[in-house]
Amino acid sequence: MTKPPLTLYLAAPRGFCAGVDRAIKIVEMALQKWGPPVYVRHEIVHNKFVVDGLRAKGAVFVEELDECPNDRPVIFSAHGVPKSVPVTAAQRQMIYVDATCPLVSKVHVEAQRHAEAGLQMIMIGHKGHPETIGTMGQLPEGEVLLVETVEDVAQVAVRDPEKLAFVTQTTLSVDDTKDIIAALEARFPAIVGPHKEDICYATTNRQEAVKAVAPKSDALLVVGAPNSSNSRRLVEVASRAGCTYAQLVQRATEIDWRALDGISNIAISAGASAPEVLVNEVIDAFRDHYDVTVELVETAVENVEFKVPRVLRQPA
Repeated sequence: MTKPPLTLYLAAPRGFCAGVDRAIKIVEMALQKWGPPVYVRHEIVHNKFVVDGLRAKGAVFVEELDECPNDRPVIFSAHGVPKSVPVTAAQRQMIYVDATCPLVSKVHVEAQRHAEAGLQMIMIGHKGHPETIGTMGQLPEGEVLLVETVEDVAQVAVRDPEKLAFVTQTTLSVDDTKDIIAALEARFPAIVGPHKEDICYATTNRQEAVKAVAPKSDALLVVGAPNSSNSRRLVEVASRAGCTYAQLVQRATEIDWRALDGISNIAISAGASAPEVLVNEVIDAFRDHYDVTVELVETAVENVEFKVPRVLRQPA
């Protein structure tokens, strides 16, 4: 039986960013150096496939430090942790390795610097997300106020409107964040922003690639996890860019083939914590159903690489 033709637009950049790549490498190198088990506070990155693979090698994932024994290494996830976590680990004389993405650490440093200058912080981010918890936890309670929407800006109660600064979560929608920043600057003209925007290069690049493919696609699938902020933002960006069917899938098994009946083209992207093997799995699934022609749509080339901490580069 002849398969119907399908053009598959493959968005690039997609998938792993330098911070995710580094975090996974840190867990793997820690397992090689100290042997299993190695404990990881929170999912190292938001992807079940990645987490399950590391768990099979001997990583033990926990939510809090008090679940870790003192005599085994612990790794802090790429999303960052409140300042109290490494302090507690040091008090317990634990071996710990911080896998916080350097671009998240940059936001932590900014927040600290503004606080030292006497400024109260406003953070644009998602309540309950580990990165937001980690960034807000760099300063004493009450020093960082969270806003999620333009509406929140109108309600936020600050100590002194003349002494304010803002930072943002690194994985937000670029367009949404612009609107929130505009609202902050309109209400608080003296507010100080970051020297360079906090939304990371990988988030921005993946959103731009999706904007390039979405308007010409009958459907768009983002390979990623439901708890991955940057993956969920890609789905939203695709919908706003004109794609009438944009969905998040973790694996090829989640593809809704009935919803895709009659399409002649589809776009595929992947969140920053989704490995390329899962993208290939999705493409192979489409090859099973269609006569697929793949077209790469590349809007940027990434060559960023972050070094792993020195402790892992030294012999045991």
